[in-house]
Amino acid sequence: MNHNITLFLTLLLFTTTMNAQTIVDFTETKTTENWQVVDDVVMGGRSSGSFMLTDEDYAQFSGSVSLENNGGFSSVRYDMETLKVSPESKIRIRLKGDGKPYQFRVKHDRKEYYSYTTEFETSGEWQTIEIPLAELYPSFRGRRLELPNFNHTALEELRFLIGNKKPQEFQLLLESIAVVN
Repeated sequence: MNHNITLFLTLLLFTTTMNAQTIVDFTETKTTENWQVVDDVVMGGRSSGSFMLTDEDYAQFSGSVSLENNGGFSSVRYDMETLKVSPESKIRIRLKGDGKPYQFRVKHDRKEYYSYTTEFETSGEWQTIEIPLAELYPSFRGRRLELPNFNHTALEELRFLIGNKKPQEFQLLLESIAVVN
């Protein structure tokens, strides 16, 4: 590889890394503090999720989704210190899913009743996904709201959710989550 291309790729990597702010890196912090599983049992359902660190220091969100008693979802949320962002920011997540689709949600104000949501596919392999905040749409209890997409300057909550309208086992491994400005 010629020297100019190597220099360009090094600068590109440095610039991309420099503009990223880590929210959580489980391989460094080695804790699941401030993460809480919220299943459909809050509404009478029977789904069951767990969130723990693996021996390899990844966070593992796993369990089973049940449709019994009008259930159908499991989620894990992270309540965090207010993080300054811009609507142009992206969330970068390093993860390994099980081939199933998941939802990623954020709240700009944890007291707000609705979240900003998107769905992403997992491949069964390690992957890095980037989610532009401006593409997240407002939703509440699975329904899209007639409000603008994310246009705020703060994040206070992150959430991963599985609810694919079928009973299923699931596992999502998380390595890190960052904001890219």
